[in-house]
Amino acid sequence: MTASDTNRFLPGSTIGIFGSGQLGKMTALVAKQMGYRVHIFSPELDSPAGQVADLEIQGSYEDLEAVESFARDVDIITLEFENIPLQTLEAASLHAPVCPSAETLKTTQHRITEKTFLQEQGIPTCQFEVVRSLEDLQAACTKIMPGLLKTASDGYDGKGQAVIKSTEDIQSAWESIATGEAILEEWIDYDFEFSVVAARNADGQFAAFKSIRNEHAEQILDVSISPSGLTEATEQAAEKVVATIMESLHTVGVLCVEFFYRGGDILVNEMAPRPHNSGHLTIEAHVTSQFAQHVRSVCNLELGSTWQHTPAAMANLLGDVWDGGEPRWCEAISVPGVNLHLYGKAAPKSKRKMGHLTAVAETVDLAKEKVVASRQRLACSSEGADQSGMKRQPESVQSR
Repeated sequence: MTASDTNRFLPGSTIGIFGSGQLGKMTALVAKQMGYRVHIFSPELDSPAGQVADLEIQGSYEDLEAVESFARDVDIITLEFENIPLQTLEAASLHAPVCPSAETLKTTQHRITEKTFLQEQGIPTCQFEVVRSLEDLQAACTKIMPGLLKTASDGYDGKGQAVIKSTEDIQSAWESIATGEAILEEWIDYDFEFSVVAARNADGQFAAFKSIRNEHAEQILDVSISPSGLTEATEQAAEKVVATIMESLHTVGVLCVEFFYRGGDILVNEMAPRPHNSGHLTIEAHVTSQFAQHVRSVCNLELGSTWQHTPAAMANLLGDVWDGGEPRWCEAISVPGVNLHLYGKAAPKSKRKMGHLTAVAETVDLAKEKVVASRQRLACSSEGADQSGMKRQPESVQSR
C-alpha cells in the first residue's frame, strides 16, 4: 500500500515528541539520521532525548498553553510513553496530528478499559474483576484467588501492584496500592512471556517483528532474546491478535503487545502504544529497528523490512550496576558481538533503567550467554576469561 502524498511527512519535516527518556532519545537519533528535525517537550531540561534533539522545551503537560505553542512549531507529534494526559494530546492535536491518537491512549492508559476492550474483541486474556473499594476487593477474591491487584492507571515495572495469595493478604494489598480504582487479575502460571512489536501507518500498512521472549527479575524486564522459539502457527496467531488490536483502535505508530504462553495457548497481558524495552535488540538484529519503524509509521512512510538477520539478546542495565562504583565499561564491551547503549540519565538509582547491552551471535543461546557475561563483567575483573573474551559462567546464567 502506498502512502498518499497528502498525509505523509517527508524528511525535512519537524517531529515533536512528548516525553524525554530513553525511548524518545533512540527515536530522535533515528529521526535525525533520516533527515528530520526533532523537538522534545519535557518536564525537565537536559533530558536523555533533549541531549540529542534540535530543541528541548521544558514544560508541564498540564500547561496547555505551552503544549499548544510547542505543537504549532512542529509538523507531526508522537510520544515515548503512554501516560500523557488526554487533554494534552487533545490540545496539541488542534495544531498538528498526534500519533498515536487520544483514542488509542484512552484505551491503553487504563487497565480496566484495556481489558474490557480485549474482551469485546474476543481476544484471550486473563480473568479479571473491577475493584473500587476494599469491599469490592473482598468480593472479587471470592472469584479470583490467587490474584494480582493492579492500579487501574499508571504503574510500571511492578509498581502499583500487589500479590494476593490468601484472604489474609487482602487488606494490606488494598492499602499498599493506595488508589480508588484497581483491577484484580487471576494469577497466571505461564510457561514464559513474549512480546510482539508491530507498526501501522495512517494508510493502514501493517508490519510485525517476530516474537521476542522475555525474562524478568523482580518484575522488571531483565533479558530478552530473539528468535523466541515459538512455532510458526503461534507466531501467526500472535501477529493476528496485534493486527486486530491496531486496526480496531486505528493505531498509528509502534505498538507492543505482551503475551503469556501457557501450554500452547496465548493470552494478552498488556500493551503499550510506543517502542518497547523488549524491542531494543532490533537495533542490531533487524533490517529496520523498532525506532526507525516508529518514525516511518507516524510520518506515514512505507514501513521497513522486519527481517531479522542474526539471533540477538538484550540485557537491561539498572542503577544497581553502579553500586560498586563506576562500571567497567571496557571489560563489558570486550565480549565480541556486544553493544553498549547508555541513556544519559543524570544519576543512577536502584531499579532505574540506565542503559542496556545487546549481543548478536550465531545462535540465540550464544547471544544470551554473551550478553549476560558482558553484564557480569561490569563489576568483575577479566580474570578467568577464555580466548574468545567469554568468562566461564555458573550454570544459573547459562542459556537453556
